[in-house]
Amino acid sequence: MNDDMKSLRELLPKAEWSRREFAVTTLAAGFALAVQPVSAETITTDTQGLTAGEVKIPVADGEIPAYRAMPDQGGPFPVTLVVQEIFGVHEHIKDLCRRLAKLGHFAVAPEMYARQGDVSKITNIGELIGKVVSKVPDAQVMSDLDAAVAYAKASGKGNVEKLGITGFCWGGRVVWLYSAHNPNVKAGVAWYGRLVGPSTEMTPKHPVDAAANLHAPVLGLYGGADEGIPIESIEKMRAALKEAGKTGEIIVYPDTPHGFNADYRPTYRKAAADDGWKRMLAWFKRYGAA
Repeated sequence: MNDDMKSLRELLPKAEWSRREFAVTTLAAGFALAVQPVSAETITTDTQGLTAGEVKIPVADGEIPAYRAMPDQGGPFPVTLVVQEIFGVHEHIKDLCRRLAKLGHFAVAPEMYARQGDVSKITNIGELIGKVVSKVPDAQVMSDLDAAVAYAKASGKGNVEKLGITGFCWGGRVVWLYSAHNPNVKAGVAWYGRLVGPSTEMTPKHPVDAAANLHAPVLGLYGGADEGIPIESIEKMRAALKEAGKTGEIIVYPDTPHGFNADYRPTYRKAAADDGWKRMLAWFKRYGAA
């Protein structure tokens, strides 16, 4: 660990939450129990030519586990934050990091629920949301992503001048919010993230509320048959982007469900997933995140 890395915690902003014992100190192996059985279509990307595995990221009140993958030669590489689905950083999110690393990115997925609980062992989705996910404040998420960027920079292998962010499901919503939070983000790509919702202490704003504050162009990838994200909310987001004069685009795949990129689940739709992946890479390249 170099001197920059040792001093990372001192450079981070003071936490707005009290120091506590972290509920998750290491990443789960395999897939979350809530998504069993795993589909035969699951994609597995090898680590040949990569440096990949679990790392610890210093944060304001301790450290959180994360998965990091990058080419094993060269660098520094464009930094891509990969924000987890509602199921945490499990095998699918790790594989997405490896796919990006194969394309020359420093991809890092911090465990966003580290303080609140381990969702990988919970089988019931309602319990998962009630006991863990609903207790994660947006302020914590923004701070932890800032810490992941600082970690990438301090490693000497991440070029944060080319900072991108992508996220899926729960993380898709976070992409919009973080692109409004961090002025250094060059481009964001949100996969089927919620766009509207009630304002609460934990989630004071949603993407439609943050549209006017976006610092970076954001591409949204959504399913036309997503029961949790109605077309009406997508149209509200499009209108908010237009009114704010912000660069953004939302692609809607007809007759496509939520989670269409999740190749380990029945919702996987290969054509939409492949098209979305190509669009994501082109978006990053177009706006300086690759």
